[in-house]
Amino acid sequence: MSAAVRRSTDRTTKRATDRAARLPARLTAVTAAELAKLRTLPAAVATALATVLAGAVIAAALAVYAADRGTPVSPVAAVVQAIPYVQAGLVLVGIWPVAHEYAGVQIRTTLVAVPDRGLLLAGKTAAALVAVALTAAATVGAGLAAAATAGEPSWTGTDPRTALGAAAYLTLLGLLSHAVALLLRHLVPALVGMLSLVLIASPLLGGLTGHARWLPDRAGALLYDPAADTVLTGATGTLVLLGWIALIGAAAATRFARSDP
Repeated sequence: MSAAVRRSTDRTTKRATDRAARLPARLTAVTAAELAKLRTLPAAVATALATVLAGAVIAAALAVYAADRGTPVSPVAAVVQAIPYVQAGLVLVGIWPVAHEYAGVQIRTTLVAVPDRGLLLAGKTAAALVAVALTAAATVGAGLAAAATAGEPSWTGTDPRTALGAAAYLTLLGLLSHAVALLLRHLVPALVGMLSLVLIASPLLGGLTGHARWLPDRAGALLYDPAADTVLTGATGTLVLLGWIALIGAAAATRFARSDP
């Protein structure tokens, strides 16, 4: 190998090494920028706050209703009962980071600022994960606090891991919604598709066939209600939900990398 070729190879290797070394910092910067955009998006902030408020109000109402009937429930049980009502909020929180950019020409501006589509996709997904995780944790926490101060809560049989499972389920459901939005690129199709799944298709099919257990939301619900299915466990149900996220996310990433904005 000649000296010129060797020097060229060394320079290429050094650039690749420097690029890899800067990757964590670049990813952090892109994620922070995406989070900053979300904080300035009134619809996203309003959705998150409304979801937290709804979780508190519904959990408190369920706790009061149970106490009035003479069968008080634990705050954790009240939160679990509220999950079907608040999951729509997490769906929308997961969709907003993508939907608002494709609603106009902002995605083109974003790609000019961050031309590396792989880096942009990773940062956008990380920002969505932070947003849905914080909203899920706040929703469950607010629900627990509201239920504990309402009615006459019973602490019998309370398992804190159930509340953690509920927060994890809401987080993963929001991440699935984000993947669907990345694939479909528009608010209405993504929102209608996800809400149709969790509010219509899943309950309907659950009453008709045992194969409904493989739907992402029913499988993920085993995180906080592992006794709901006789085949899947909390761990295997989580794997099913993660598999759906990975499958749809891979399709969305392929489209994002290869097609025009």
